[in-house]
Amino acid sequence: MATTIPTTHAAGTRDFMPLHGIDHVELWVGNAAHSTYYLSRAYGFEEIAYKGLETGARDCVSHVLQQGRVRLVLTGTLHSGTAIAAEHARHGDGVKVIALSVPDADRAYEEATARGAHGVTPPHTISDDGGEVRIAEVATYGDTLHRFVDRSGYRGAFLPGFAATADRETRGDAMLLTIDHIVGNVELGTMEQWVRYYEDVFGMTEMIHFSDEAISTEYSALMSKVVTTGDGRVKFPINEPAEGKRKSQIDEFLEFYEGAGAQHIALATRDIVGTVERLQERGVEFLRTPEEYYDAVPERIGEIEQSVSDLRRLGILVDRDDEGYLLQIFTKPLGDRPTMFFELIERHGARGFGEGNFKALFEAIEREQERRGNL
Repeated sequence: MATTIPTTHAAGTRDFMPLHGIDHVELWVGNAAHSTYYLSRAYGFEEIAYKGLETGARDCVSHVLQQGRVRLVLTGTLHSGTAIAAEHARHGDGVKVIALSVPDADRAYEEATARGAHGVTPPHTISDDGGEVRIAEVATYGDTLHRFVDRSGYRGAFLPGFAATADRETRGDAMLLTIDHIVGNVELGTMEQWVRYYEDVFGMTEMIHFSDEAISTEYSALMSKVVTTGDGRVKFPINEPAEGKRKSQIDEFLEFYEGAGAQHIALATRDIVGTVERLQERGVEFLRTPEEYYDAVPERIGEIEQSVSDLRRLGILVDRDDEGYLLQIFTKPLGDRPTMFFELIERHGARGFGEGNFKALFEAIEREQERRGNL
């Protein structure tokens, strides 16, 4: 079952780790140029900045993509002996850095390390003609990092060392607005450890707890807890596998990613029907939902703005909680390995994560696992 827990800070308490939101997400990929082309053409991102040989970088290349307030950095290696090469050989394409916008990177790093985080990169300043940025990094699950970014003194395109890139074409209004949440998959028995980590280090609170009874099918199960900041700007669901008859989607991720990591990035949209239509036209593939799922939608969900026939046609899921409803859909994995994918989500007051869709969603994932021989 799911348990919802209040998330607001108690009156008079000090927010020792103020977070403005997610500044950017950096992915380490096998071919940054090809990944940039795909995400630009398929998902409508535009490249706003670049770092590589032409800008003086000698060991890596990075392309910065933006749409709405979503910023993705695609980084690849230029040599075989780099940390990027080693990690990519192990994990494949995936999230390396979840960067958090902070008012003071020094204070954030000091608080985080004092409260138990492993410091990776101490606070330091990077600068160019656009000004300066203060950054620092701490470790989280697997090989993933959190980067603290204070860019209040910077007016450049992205970060010092990056060159602004001209718009290649006019793409119209943004389909994707912001990052709603990022889901982490961790090993069996470690979910509680990472929930405590975010509570102790970041001052987050547990928002929702899903037991293996709530997230289960005939064959597999998982457990999940969601931690969030008091204002709800940053939300991190954390999943771990549970015992089942067969291999769960979390087990599959952990096997092919070869460790804990970010399973998916949920991207908010204000028009999920129109967005999915456009993305499908561009070749994006989504998980399919059985036709019978939609027969119960009118009675289960009640009145919504969208047409159920459109949801059925496109495979969009819908769920309702005490505060409203949400619509969501999940892409197939972005790369060769069955690891990272995107979620598209449109919220109409709902603060949950689609508990009523779990069975349909995980059965759809299991159908894909079975096709891959991994169920």
